[in-house]
Amino acid sequence: MNQYVSDFVSLLDNSNNILFNMTPEEASAAITSGDPSAVRKIDGQFAIVEKVGNQVFMARSIGRPMRYFLAKQTSGPLLIVAERMDEIYEYLRQKGLHKQFHPSYTRMVPAHHIVRLEVIGCPDPNPVYTRFFTPERNVLPTDPDAIGKKYIETLAGECRKWLLSIPAEEPVGVLFSGGIDSGSVFLVLYDLMLKLGMSPQRLKAFTLSVNGGADAEQAHQFLDKLGLSLFLEVVDVPLADVNYKEAIRVIEDYKSLDLEAATMVLALCKKIRELYPGWKYLADGDGGDENLKDYPIEANPELTIRSVLNNMMLYQEGWGVDKIKHSLTYSGGQSRGHVRSYAPPRKYGFSGFSPYALPNVIEVAEGIPFIALTNWKEEALYALKGEVVSRGIKAVTGFDMPVFEKRRLQSGAIAADAFDTVFAKNEAEYRNYFHSLYA
Repeated sequence: MNQYVSDFVSLLDNSNNILFNMTPEEASAAITSGDPSAVRKIDGQFAIVEKVGNQVFMARSIGRPMRYFLAKQTSGPLLIVAERMDEIYEYLRQKGLHKQFHPSYTRMVPAHHIVRLEVIGCPDPNPVYTRFFTPERNVLPTDPDAIGKKYIETLAGECRKWLLSIPAEEPVGVLFSGGIDSGSVFLVLYDLMLKLGMSPQRLKAFTLSVNGGADAEQAHQFLDKLGLSLFLEVVDVPLADVNYKEAIRVIEDYKSLDLEAATMVLALCKKIRELYPGWKYLADGDGGDENLKDYPIEANPELTIRSVLNNMMLYQEGWGVDKIKHSLTYSGGQSRGHVRSYAPPRKYGFSGFSPYALPNVIEVAEGIPFIALTNWKEEALYALKGEVVSRGIKAVTGFDMPVFEKRRLQSGAIAADAFDTVFAKNEAEYRNYFHSLYA
């Protein structure tokens, strides 16, 4: 006979959830209802698990990771839910069950889905996925001004809720490169602080510089043009402190681009913590590229502009939980990759916030009529983000936001001639190192 859940433990720290419109108890009740419309009403950044009778319910937004693992005991099965693989491993080690563990046996809860496990035992059940976030596509007009205004108004609304949830005396940092995403988040927060009667002196833009990376100059240019350079702090980090192996341990992943970005965020957060031992709150622009589909399609042989524009939230979720390409160990897209932004600040005790990754903001982005605006032309797609965001920033804050050519964090934070001395030549080296951690 099948066994039911006989032993269940959650290692999640619920204080890491950012809930704007309901209590933790109300959010948990929404998830255990199994009703996707109820879960969609949860406003914020969250990962929640609850057990009711013989059923376990899990749901999360992109902003927080969540994993689970099923272990076997003599007395029955044990389900462990946690943010991280190493937390699961350590719990198993304490129980004397760690020999059952392998990273590939853990399961990542995909963002924007309720995951339900009903019967756990022999045989192990498949999870049941119910989507709770299905944004309507192509509902906005083909007017970049109207799109930008709606998009940045929604971003500002989420940032406003976040600012109001933070104690009034706490400083606020932005991980800042001077690019479109981090630049717009900084300007929105600055504008909101003024409108809410808060002191903008609480705000700081932290820019990483390793061996004279190009982002430092870009960040200066961005803020100088707006007369806001007093808010900039360039954080110089020596090359020796940039360690991709440490980043692999922190993000528990090996995908090259995400790992390279995480390595830089980790180095920056480590230095900020040394400089400011009491700092807590950091915001970032992660998710802006995914929302406006601003990645070089030619760099990925699996993609075409038609697959990017025809598939809902492809960059946020990958191919989807119902597709053959879906991995159980790692969910797809930013649902997997956002750990690059979440885990490094978390390691050093920061509370991170990624407003572009919130469902309300993604919903506006998915409503953009990309096909009508680009006519299937990649160059038009790549130019769209700068147009939309800069016009939205102008409409909402009044600033004429500078727009520079797109550059990834890992390319701008470190000098080009030093990049190859820090990172491996291929993803296989990263993967091999990751697997060695549990060999």
